[in-house]
Amino acid sequence: MRSGAPNSSYGYPGHPMGMDMPGLLRGARVLLFVMGGIQLTVGVLVGSLLAGIVANAGGGIADVVPTVSVLLGLGALSIILGTRFATGGGGVRVTTIVYASLMIVACLGGLGLGGGFGLIFTGGPLIGLACGGIILALMVTAQAGAWFNRPR
Repeated sequence: MRSGAPNSSYGYPGHPMGMDMPGLLRGARVLLFVMGGIQLTVGVLVGSLLAGIVANAGGGIADVVPTVSVLLGLGALSIILGTRFATGGGGVRVTTIVYASLMIVACLGGLGLGGGFGLIFTGGPLIGLACGGIILALMVTAQAGAWFNRPR
């Protein structure tokens, strides 16, 4: 805990200013932002490539929408979770744990199937597996529990 300076403009003198986010959670937050950026980029690239392939094969754009929607939705979820770390409660922590677990499962499936499912979470299954494992490990620490269960 840090305390405000005397005559601070942030409240009455001596008022506790709050906790700083632990460094481990900052790392998890950065990984969520990086993963979100990769997922959004891959979603746009896959969408444009699939749209071209499907259009040349005589299909419609509606065939591409589910895959691209999943990629873009997961990228947005990753960024939203990262932004909610500062103010979020236990729900943000649980959602991040579930998200990282699903990332690990999808990337393991991608490794077993030759890289197909790993593209859902990242540009490749090994990157997603490493990042998902790190995020999961950081979210189950005691520091993470204390941060997300702190009084607001």
